[in-house]
Amino acid sequence: MVALAVGCALVAAACSDGGDPRGSDPARTTTTTESTTTTAAPAVEPGGTTVDATLRTPDGRDRTYHLYIPAGVAAAPTGEPVPLLVALHGGTGSGTQFEKSSGFDGLAEANRFLVVYPDGVGTGADGATNRTWNGGRCCGVAAREAIDDVAFVGLLVDALAGQYPVDPARVYAAGHSNGGILAYRLACELSEVVVAVGVQSTSLEIDGCAPARPVSVLHIHGTADQNIPIDGGVGPRALSGVSFAVPVDGARTMADRDGCPDEPERSTDPANPDVTVDAWTPCDDGTEVRFVTVDGAPHSWMGPRRPGTRPNAEGYADLDASARIWTFLIGHPRE
Repeated sequence: MVALAVGCALVAAACSDGGDPRGSDPARTTTTTESTTTTAAPAVEPGGTTVDATLRTPDGRDRTYHLYIPAGVAAAPTGEPVPLLVALHGGTGSGTQFEKSSGFDGLAEANRFLVVYPDGVGTGADGATNRTWNGGRCCGVAAREAIDDVAFVGLLVDALAGQYPVDPARVYAAGHSNGGILAYRLACELSEVVVAVGVQSTSLEIDGCAPARPVSVLHIHGTADQNIPIDGGVGPRALSGVSFAVPVDGARTMADRDGCPDEPERSTDPANPDVTVDAWTPCDDGTEVRFVTVDGAPHSWMGPRRPGTRPNAEGYADLDASARIWTFLIGHPRE
């Protein structure tokens, strides 16, 4: 267990902003939507409490995070166990920015789970400008300085489990863009802790992914993404200059590591012709890997515009990434 230095954290909000890109045709094709055994309750108005705190890491940094606690969850390690979601903002963003754009608080209130929004490492005198995560080949100061964000997340989960009734079988991570890159890295390097991850507009940017335990993965990606292109490479709107791996290769890597079938089952959503799902299942220990392609969707977090966020004419409103991710995650606890 690690000690916490709890206090108000002043966090600056920031924005983060040809052939089948999924590879060869799968062996099995259907025309039905993806199935799931668990459905998340719709988001409601958050009525819980928040905590802003810091955590000292072994490199001497005081890392900040923002925690949402739904009503009825006591600040004690005993009691009815609840899931924990680690929600990772995109590059140049922040925890509180991602809190607003994702709307995970409303889902946490409706479904009774803790959600923590850690902050990446930034520049400037206060370290709060252009925050990024070290996901491997990307991104920013975090990658250049080889910040151990995997260790930070592990310490954060440990610290929260010492204060709240966190269910170790339901510790999940979600991430957007650079945050998704870190979430993939957590699936590879922190699989003893993180049970499943849900990501959007991202890629796997480490070599030698070798999870100690199988981890379920849901990856959502738009075909019009100009930051991390669906075919990989340098995005015309990317700030990092990184040549990104082909996004679906991350899902294929995790499917291989999880002992899934070689080829996925492809399905289409009759309610939304933009959405195609490649699902690798069954996999070891009840895990599953899905790659969801959304035709015409850009890089920004998908779903309705949420209070406190700026208008975004390039958003995609017909798929709620937060609800989709949470439904997937909660349906894949560790067995």
